[in-house]
Amino acid sequence: MQGVSPTSTGVAFLARPGRPAVVSPSLTELTGPTRGIVELPVRLMWNAERTFDLADPDDLLWMYENVLRETTRVDDLRELINGHLLRQVWCLLNLPRGVREAWELRHDELRTA
Repeated sequence: MQGVSPTSTGVAFLARPGRPAVVSPSLTELTGPTRGIVELPVRLMWNAERTFDLADPDDLLWMYENVLRETTRVDDLRELINGHLLRQVWCLLNLPRGVREAWELRHDELRTA
């Protein structure tokens, strides 16, 4: 699966049981929106209310948490997550341990954010 971040031993970090965490190869390729209203596809957010106002800090965090936890495709990350914003909010995100570890292993700057 493209974008899965295995450790050097070949073991993938899990977003949840049976689902490997997906990590982008670089933060600069994450060119998602920085403002406005974003509606997530059903495959990423099963709730009827899937719209997020990026001007609302809580909405931004909730959207990023859902995308990072639920995606199975790097393209979702590229389209929905913004690398600059991700660095800014990284320490505030409530993520499964496997997702956090996979991203921090690939992107040292997040570990120190």
